[in-house]
Amino acid sequence: MTKTPVHHRNFKQGGAMTGRARHHPEVTGGLAGPRAEKAVSLALQGGGAHGAFTWGVLDALLEDGRLAIEAITGASAGAINAVVMVQGWLEGGIDGARSALETFWRRASVDGSLSRAQRWLLSRLLGFWSNRGWTDVIAGSFSPYQMNPLNINPLRNTINALIDFDRVRACTDVEIFLSATNVWSGKVEIFTRQELTADHLMASACLPAVFQAVEIDGVPYWDGGYMGNPALFPLFYETTTEDILLVQINPLQRRQTPRTAGEIRNRLNEITFNSNLLRELRAVAFVQRLIDEGKLSPDEYKNVHLHRIDGSGVLDGYQASSKQRAQWDFFVQLRDAGRRTARSWLAAHYEAIGTRGTLDLQSAVP
Repeated sequence: MTKTPVHHRNFKQGGAMTGRARHHPEVTGGLAGPRAEKAVSLALQGGGAHGAFTWGVLDALLEDGRLAIEAITGASAGAINAVVMVQGWLEGGIDGARSALETFWRRASVDGSLSRAQRWLLSRLLGFWSNRGWTDVIAGSFSPYQMNPLNINPLRNTINALIDFDRVRACTDVEIFLSATNVWSGKVEIFTRQELTADHLMASACLPAVFQAVEIDGVPYWDGGYMGNPALFPLFYETTTEDILLVQINPLQRRQTPRTAGEIRNRLNEITFNSNLLRELRAVAFVQRLIDEGKLSPDEYKNVHLHRIDGSGVLDGYQASSKQRAQWDFFVQLRDAGRRTARSWLAAHYEAIGTRGTLDLQSAVP
């Protein structure tokens, strides 16, 4: 399938962040329920089993109902959450979206509908993000081409059973942007709603220590988290709303020094999967400062309002739970933590949406 490019309609040479000058905090489309009052775009990080925290955040936002969703950008587990939610919305609106997310995470759990072999692979996939994940594979220098020569992906069957990709591609109510890493070029690749297939979703969630690269049109792709976790730039150029709500599940900062091999590997993963997000946040902060200083015109440059629902602190206590990461009860714990965090965020920051950002970029990206 030929790749559909992201069209940067207001892109200026040199990578300056430009965008629509029109400001539309009110609902003008998107996934909007009867109570929707304001519109946002969602940016969903990947992070293995911690994607269940994002499930909880989405569930709370959907239940609250006051936010319409104009666009979603996601990587890895964030990409899966995005597409599953849209599929559910197409089937039954708010209730359908909530139900679809629960169904996916139930089926993806080791006590769900997976076979024994699929459960083994899934535990390795989710264990990659943990302190102890894949120690044996890394130490033994085994690649997935050796360990998984049949290239079995336990999530593919679940995705194919849940997602009607023809219907998702035809949906014009919401834009979807999924990031993957081009293995050959090392650059981020953005897959758009109009082209989505199971391959694109699997490419976005393809951890190279676990699965063989996903080839699309002869080009191999790895997990999108390496180069865009998530990629924010499509939301600068392809959306009307200026409000972006980032759901971040990989902590930017930790105040303790990792000392064991597992702790070091875990922190390296977090730093790697946050690096490109930090670059984009710095770009947003730079443009906002120039606009505030009058050096750039808000009529020509998009003044992004960034918000963040952050799993830091909430998720830290689960770092040692790698052996149980694919258990349904563990997913439910993360979901409930995500729901509580999202409710608290809505209570504190809902009124600011459409007016200003609530993420302190100067503190987040010093």
